[in-house]
Amino acid sequence: MCAEDVPRPYRPESLAELVARNESASNVSSNNDGGFRQGAFAAAPEPLPEPVYDNHTHFDFGDSPVGLADALDAAQAVGVGGAVQVGCDLPSSRFTVAAVEANKRLLGAVAIHPNDAPELADAGTLEDALAEIDALSTHPRIRAIGETGLDYFRTGQSGVAAQHHSFREHLEIAKRRNLALQIHCRDAHTDVLNILQKSGAPERMVFHCFSGDAELAKICNDNGWYMSFSGTVTFKNAKNLREALAIADPALILVETDAPFLTPHPFRGRPNASYMLPYTVRSMSQLLERELVGMCQLLRRNTEAVYGSWDD
Repeated sequence: MCAEDVPRPYRPESLAELVARNESASNVSSNNDGGFRQGAFAAAPEPLPEPVYDNHTHFDFGDSPVGLADALDAAQAVGVGGAVQVGCDLPSSRFTVAAVEANKRLLGAVAIHPNDAPELADAGTLEDALAEIDALSTHPRIRAIGETGLDYFRTGQSGVAAQHHSFREHLEIAKRRNLALQIHCRDAHTDVLNILQKSGAPERMVFHCFSGDAELAKICNDNGWYMSFSGTVTFKNAKNLREALAIADPALILVETDAPFLTPHPFRGRPNASYMLPYTVRSMSQLLERELVGMCQLLRRNTEAVYGSWDD
């Protein structure tokens, strides 16, 4: 999650409540107040020639979500064969475990978002929350710890220490459980890199919603860290992302929606969803001057290298 304006979260009391909602994706969209109204989801793109995976999405966000199975059906119809559902607090991480049990097209990631860490620390509950994340991470279809990292955009100086502590603890969980790590980094690249250098990175690590430049891409290349590009790479003002993508090691490139945020151009401002991923995949293929079939195969191979098989 790396949007400036976050809609009100929808976190159902149970997965059954979410699955029971069968609203069509074509009937739901974003209001100016962050809610949703009818008619603003973009039309489905042309299907991809080979299946790919959405490596970071939030099926539990939004005021009127479509049913989980319906959302995955819509994605599969355009060549998105599966997704990584990502938790960013305890409710969404619990949801993630329930979701991966309910639908085999999902793998999961669980974590405490860096913006939540200072509040939990102030309340004296951060250690308990981290312990629960550790316990949730033992589920066989939880394949990553995330999203974790640092975010100085919303958190002031008083919260930095708690963010650093939480990030280091997540790193240790990922290494202890042999899981991938999904990093959220906003206005904090230098400190993220310093902590990774001092604490040591897990074997597989992803910069979710890659927001760096060519220099950070070179660092990722040198360390074997994955770079996950979202709809932001299609934005007209995202020259830095396109420069980073151009020099990124092809074996380290992933793709994501971060839905319901970061909808790709020309639908920016509308709600995002996994079925929108082909717009970003096609843009990446064109920017890299790669055949679309080969681009899809590359992205699928890279994603499975990070998270393993969806069939296991």
